[in-house]
Amino acid sequence: MPILHPPTDNSSSQLLNSGPERALEDGQWKPQFVTTTRSRHGTSLTSYMAPFLPTFLTRRTNNDNNTNEKQRSLSRPTAYLDGLRGFAALLVYWGHNQIWAHDGGGVGNAFELAYGYDNKYYFACLPGIRTFFSGGHFAVSVFFVLSGYVLSMRPLVSIQDGDYVGLGKSLSSAVFRRWFRLYIPVICTTLCYMTFLHLFQIATVPQLQGSYRSELWNWYAEFKNFSFPLRTGGEPWFTYNFHAWSIPVEHRGSLAIYTAVLAFARFSRNARLLGEVALVVYFLYIADGAHYAMFISGMLLKDLDLLAVRNDLPRFFSRLNPFKTAIMTVLFYASLYLGGVPSHTADLQQLRDSSGWYLLSFLKPQAVFDYKWFYLFWAAVFLVACTSQLQWLKTFFNAPFNQYLGRISFAFYLVHGPVLWTLGDRLYAAVGFVRDSHQENCPWWINRLPLPNVGPLGLEINFLAANLILLPLTIWLAEVTTRLVDEPAVKFSQWIYQRALSEKS
Repeated sequence: MPILHPPTDNSSSQLLNSGPERALEDGQWKPQFVTTTRSRHGTSLTSYMAPFLPTFLTRRTNNDNNTNEKQRSLSRPTAYLDGLRGFAALLVYWGHNQIWAHDGGGVGNAFELAYGYDNKYYFACLPGIRTFFSGGHFAVSVFFVLSGYVLSMRPLVSIQDGDYVGLGKSLSSAVFRRWFRLYIPVICTTLCYMTFLHLFQIATVPQLQGSYRSELWNWYAEFKNFSFPLRTGGEPWFTYNFHAWSIPVEHRGSLAIYTAVLAFARFSRNARLLGEVALVVYFLYIADGAHYAMFISGMLLKDLDLLAVRNDLPRFFSRLNPFKTAIMTVLFYASLYLGGVPSHTADLQQLRDSSGWYLLSFLKPQAVFDYKWFYLFWAAVFLVACTSQLQWLKTFFNAPFNQYLGRISFAFYLVHGPVLWTLGDRLYAAVGFVRDSHQENCPWWINRLPLPNVGPLGLEINFLAANLILLPLTIWLAEVTTRLVDEPAVKFSQWIYQRALSEKS
């Protein structure tokens, strides 16, 4: 279902951030560091500390400037999708912490099972509610749809303008810069994490090699394969950050978008739209490519949005306008339900045995091996499509906190795992969430500060108390990583591309 009434501004200079990562472009948010003056003794210490201070300590004191900056941010017609991406990143953090903390008590898998399965009835597993406790895979699916939506924007604008020279330039730049933009933050964060573990001899994930030199070689051997987009085998995980598994998928999904844009560039409007639909069907029902169907569906939504701006949509969509709000409301609740698909295993029988999923289980295509991605495809597409049409939902994602999370989302995604596996693991052991590995890795921390383990599953007092420390710390590290790694990576990829251009370009 397309976004029937998209923004009226079709300027290609305003590029939405994509995936869990941010694509910092012209007109995008840039961090505002504190303004300092030089004294006779040189630059103030505050100016050196600014990149390491939270935003609320580094904003300019001029309230008018802050207000104008906020208005500029929210005036972008797609700002609400930034907030959607930020909130999705928070769901990834929350889901991973829930499962990790509760795994030792034997109930961690309950978050990934349906309400009532195996006679277990938890509030956190209710339909719709469970998305907020175990919505990590749903959030990643939203990342993929948003990536397709964003990455296809400039090429589609060029196609609809008939500007094939501009299309070539856009694709050339995008394909070249994509690897650097995705993997430089992965390189920096995993190297820092690995170094930190060796420096303080911390026992956690992963198990350390005998020496730092051996560790560095092991990191290199894994990363060179992990970052090769055309690999055909091996583990999908990167030992030094398991959560980064989605980054190679982002890369391959990007290449699928750029290839599809190029292949359909000279098609007529209807042929191009049919080609995009055919690709979605192919990836979802013929090949085991649900992830790539998410990217292409994002491209399809963007194509329809741009056509709507030009009043050039196929007639079919005009007939839906009177029912727009009702349709989008239904899609939103369908998205919440499908986003909570039981996902503990890939066994379809377990899905059929889950309350409320028996009939839905027969919709799974034969081609999709891990059934959850089929249902998450529809959940993510529905959510992205309906967000712009439901004003209350758009208002929520435009909230300052969600916008802030959107700005640091890629770094937040990359650093939350290392924080969880080091300090988080120990804090959970200290407040009473004990698991087998604690006796070997951090015996001193076990029950050091036992707090009441009371409250609904996922909202226990000791769990919430631990996150009063973990969540602010993770957000702070994400902001520092955004400033020192993520944004420079964007600028570096742009710089190296400009340096490589010939004079004829």
